[in-house]
Amino acid sequence: MSTWPGEEEARYQERPQEPEPTQNLPQYPPPSPPPPGYGQPMAYGQPNSYGQPMMYNQVQPHSAGIAVLASFFVPGLGSMLNEKVGKGVGILACYIVAVILCFVLVGFIVAPAVWIWGMVAGNNDANQWNRQHGILS
Repeated sequence: MSTWPGEEEARYQERPQEPEPTQNLPQYPPPSPPPPGYGQPMAYGQPNSYGQPMMYNQVQPHSAGIAVLASFFVPGLGSMLNEKVGKGVGILACYIVAVILCFVLVGFIVAPAVWIWGMVAGNNDANQWNRQHGILS
C-alpha cells in the first residue's frame, strides 16, 4: 500500500498505550482556599457576598373570608382564588347546569346545593393552603 510522501504507513494497535508518568503534563496551580465564612449558615439580615442583607421568602396567607365572599357571587371562584382551578371550574359548571335544570324543576334543589358547596369549598381550600404553608388561620 502506498502512502503520500512524508507519511508513514498506519499501524493498528490492539489497545491504546497509557501515558507514561514521566511525560511532561501541564501543571495547574493548586486550588485556592474558600473565602472566609463560605459554607457557614447566615443569620437573618446578615449581608451576603453581594453586600445585600439576606432575606427569607415569605408567603401571604389566603383569606377564607374573601374566598367565601367570592364564591357567594360566582360559585367556584373562591376555589379558583386558592389555586384549585379545576375544582372551581367544576363547581361553576355544575352551577350552570343546575340553573338550566331549573326549567325542569330539579334545578331549584340542585342550584342552592351547588352554590353552598362552592362557598364551603372556598373556605376549606383557603384553610388547607394555609396549613400546607405553615400558617395558622
